[in-house]
Amino acid sequence: MLIQNGKRVIIGSKLLRELNANMMRLLKTEYSFPILLLTGVFLVMTQHADADVLKGLQANLPSKIMDWSAEPGDRIFDRNTIFDYINGGAEVYKAYNMQQCLSRRYLTPDGPAIVLDIFDMGRSEDAFGVFTHDTNGEFIKLGQDARLQPGWLCFWKDRFFISLYTEKETPAARKAVRELGRQVAGQIRTEGPRPPILSELPPGGLQRETVRYLHDPVVLNYHYYLSDENLLNISKDTDVALASYQRDRESALLLLIKYPDPKTADRSLMRFLNHYLPDADRSDSALLENGKWASGRMRGNLVAIVLEAGSRDFADRLLIRVFERK
Repeated sequence: MLIQNGKRVIIGSKLLRELNANMMRLLKTEYSFPILLLTGVFLVMTQHADADVLKGLQANLPSKIMDWSAEPGDRIFDRNTIFDYINGGAEVYKAYNMQQCLSRRYLTPDGPAIVLDIFDMGRSEDAFGVFTHDTNGEFIKLGQDARLQPGWLCFWKDRFFISLYTEKETPAARKAVRELGRQVAGQIRTEGPRPPILSELPPGGLQRETVRYLHDPVVLNYHYYLSDENLLNISKDTDVALASYQRDRESALLLLIKYPDPKTADRSLMRFLNHYLPDADRSDSALLENGKWASGRMRGNLVAIVLEAGSRDFADRLLIRVFERK
């Protein structure tokens, strides 16, 4: 668990990001010099628009929840200053392209403080990704998905990941945390899409509470260690889903990576097989030292890798189900 101490602007922000993408493509042409200046202008405009999104949400946050009152002076952190606020967990938020974080404390004379942190992740996909980093806790209906642990509630909605925690859980604090979460979720008027790669996960046997989304090799190693090297060439240009599967008494991990193009996918899979599964047979399957099976295949720009499968048959069938869906 990571512990930390509208809409009118959202549409404009998305439009500006599209314009920025078009400008970057033009930079590769002979018109790059004058366009470079224009691109800088658009980038600054986008940053201001993103800041306004969080400020708009901040303006509508409740000043009082039950017996708790907001402490004067919210704090705002960016991608650099977030390291001053979160000790040991800021790398995760940065890996998901965090834009800003708003932190507010609620105080009461008769109980523990409640800390509200609102992370603007820029995209709903990254807000979902941060949410999946910790899959512990009870699922509750709040935002688009929410988890409740002792002293901590987190959820995501649209481009925001929200964390609420109290240093000491009491019945009143638990009730106040849930009510504050409900009011914050109500201020976020829109919902955002989940990462499209999730649709590539076969539904049969999927343990949905284990699904994770990422695009950073350090985050992948946190959940399943492969190598100190980035064998699969995971970057901001790749989308990755990791999930557990169950078949009777057998289990397996399925790793899906979608690359920008088939050439990168092929090169990445070959590198993985050569370094991680050097003893793989002609079907690119190998028996690991722990008695589990691993295998990898690709089609187009999608690479599918099965890890820790209870049997070779389970690994093979899981990969077949991935690609028969395409």
